[in-house]
Amino acid sequence: MSFVHQKKLTLFDYVNYFLLALISAACIFPFLYVLGVSLTHRSVYVPYSFQWFPQKWSLDAYAYILSSNSFVNALKSTAFITFFGTVLNLVFTFTMAYGLTEKRLPHRRWIYGLVVFSLVFSAGIIPNFLLIKQLGLMNSYWALILPALTNAWSLIVVKSFMDSLPQEVIESAKMDGCTDIGVFIRIILPLSKPAIAAFLLFFAVSHWNTYFNAVMFLTDSKKWTLQVLVKSLVLDNSAKTAGMEASIGDSSPPSETVRSASIMLAVLPILFVYPFLQKHFAKGVMIGSVKG
Repeated sequence: MSFVHQKKLTLFDYVNYFLLALISAACIFPFLYVLGVSLTHRSVYVPYSFQWFPQKWSLDAYAYILSSNSFVNALKSTAFITFFGTVLNLVFTFTMAYGLTEKRLPHRRWIYGLVVFSLVFSAGIIPNFLLIKQLGLMNSYWALILPALTNAWSLIVVKSFMDSLPQEVIESAKMDGCTDIGVFIRIILPLSKPAIAAFLLFFAVSHWNTYFNAVMFLTDSKKWTLQVLVKSLVLDNSAKTAGMEASIGDSSPPSETVRSASIMLAVLPILFVYPFLQKHFAKGVMIGSVKG
């Protein structure tokens, strides 16, 4: 008969749980407040009042935003950048990381050294802006995608992950006549599903939340990303500033509910995607950090 030894909680454990509960509350309560404001009907809305649940529910703020061409254009721009940016990020990151694991690659250590060097030093904002301008990518979605096809941190982590894969399987496939591309597609990628899921989430969130580069490179308001539009609504405190002149007559919702609804629409897609990738997320990040 086996007995399960239960660890006795110490004072440190209680303090740790209490602090974690406070941090969780600090993240959840603002989210619930914004959600409640966005669903409040204009007839019962009181500016800057705190309520957990609206006395009268309404989706007028969401209907108002979705009826605006500006929001629809921003959503399309963000979806385009997120989809193509994430796909290209995964392709370039995993193919280059696989190349760096091959000892037959000429000057492999020098290339890897340049990757590590770029992790510590960068050219800066002005050279980056001048480069995009010289390439003719200003006011183009590709100005937000091409310069960020990969990054040093992702390459290092993915390379470490691939180094931890069983080399016997790879060598056996090569002995059976499998080419390098065949090994990558048939062996490396199936074994890299946790890492792919983790970095898919990393890249997708990064592109979905892109703001600074969008402000710097997208001069046409019709090409604004979702985050730039939400900033104009929330900080500029004006729907007209964001180009949302569309109205639904006298029943237009209060500006505060419109801003709250725009924040929710910008956050919810990532929240819906995360649960499907969460089980691979921690494994994908940690598996490449320790080489056994």
